[in-house]
Amino acid sequence: MSDALRADASAAAVAAAVQSGAVSATAVLEATLKRIAALDPTINAFTAVAADRARAKAAALDASRRAGIAPGPLAGVPFGVKAMIDIAGLTTSGGSALHAGDPPAARDAVVVRRLEAAGAVCIGALNMDEFGMGGTTENARFGSTRNPHDPTRTAGGSSGGSAAAVAAGILPVTLGGDGLGSIRLPASLCGVYGLRPTRGTVSAEGLLGESGTIGTVGPLARSARDVALCLDALCGGGLAARRTVDTLDAGADGLRLARAGGYFAEGLDDDATEAVALAAAALRITACVDFPEPARARAAAMLVHTSESAVGKLEALRANLEGFDPLTRERFLAHALLPAQWYLHAQRFRRWHTAEVLRLLERVDVLLLPATPCVAPPLGSRTIRIGGRDLPTGPTLGWFAQPLAGTDCPALTVPILRPGKLPIGMQLFAAPHREDLLLRVRPRGGRRPGRPAAGPPTRASCEPSPQSPCYSVCATTAAHCNIGTVFSLPP
Repeated sequence: MSDALRADASAAAVAAAVQSGAVSATAVLEATLKRIAALDPTINAFTAVAADRARAKAAALDASRRAGIAPGPLAGVPFGVKAMIDIAGLTTSGGSALHAGDPPAARDAVVVRRLEAAGAVCIGALNMDEFGMGGTTENARFGSTRNPHDPTRTAGGSSGGSAAAVAAGILPVTLGGDGLGSIRLPASLCGVYGLRPTRGTVSAEGLLGESGTIGTVGPLARSARDVALCLDALCGGGLAARRTVDTLDAGADGLRLARAGGYFAEGLDDDATEAVALAAAALRITACVDFPEPARARAAAMLVHTSESAVGKLEALRANLEGFDPLTRERFLAHALLPAQWYLHAQRFRRWHTAEVLRLLERVDVLLLPATPCVAPPLGSRTIRIGGRDLPTGPTLGWFAQPLAGTDCPALTVPILRPGKLPIGMQLFAAPHREDLLLRVRPRGGRRPGRPAAGPPTRASCEPSPQSPCYSVCATTAAHCNIGTVFSLPP
């Protein structure tokens, strides 16, 4: 078997093999479809597979190569996209039963068109929390996505299908969407790379419900090089002209690196604490800095994103409340009723906070932060135990991703894989349009990122509580997201 047909083949290796004629795009696609058939019944990463469309795209790519036409930097690379992204011929569900009767998308989203223009082949839609509102990809309509490293555990969310498909070796690259951490969080729990690009550099045309001011699309992959290849294609010119992929080998030498202290050094379990120490040691980081007002930044980002997520949904809530996923319907009711003054003040705070963060990034090139406070919790966990307290799973998993969301700066989850233990990631954070710096800094621990290690993990730090209380949306918002603190710091 050609290396390009293996489950652990990188996008770069697949593209090189297809470009050279060592393997056809059609052969790569058929191997991928076989992996989906074998693995997805367990993982449940896909909501729809567009096999006929993908076969036609692969055949056209092979014909073009035989005719002497260069097939592109992602030649023959199969990819899937979060189910909120339009794929021509498929209904864009957003992970919701409410869209089950919608007509298929008439055209591909810009991000799909750009990857296919670079030679990649879109193979289908990937599971998510309904409308991106969750952190575990436990979906009433499409079922739960399972973590390939331990199928009893969550893949994270809301781009859980995107992360799981990469971690399982089904696909080398996928696209997710990141509002409050929906790429970075599942990337951490599944042990893959996940990039939230600088907001505004990747088109949102053809995305369901993406009219907000925080969310963006980004790639997930098993290597920094594959992330860079996707990013260059997604940007479609302009900033991509610098070709991020060409800067990877420069390494971290000469960069001013620091880790975030205070808030980002608290609320970690033993696994996350170990990951921080491994990453800081690998990068020889000794400097520690304070990230400006992280708790308030988290509250402001959550206020903005949740308010914007409810746009256009109030009528649906009134007309068909039972059509919403039970795990999200109360959230959307609460979000639709948030006071406008809260939203406006949060946006005001966000502008002040972004300016403070940019001042920090004049002194630091890349900031190291935890991505999640623990490894993947078991599916169905209402709470996770951190620091002796039972805390609601979704909001707690996003502790460290959410404070960065309102800044529009790029952030990259890097896997820290430890032999015999579940994976966990770290975040790297830089100034706008400096994704190249993030991708040059690659702390590694344990084995290579990718498919799960053989055998069960030797430990698990997040366990379900049999007496877990079911937190209401308003209680969670007020008590665990510190929304009230936004008002105590007038910028």
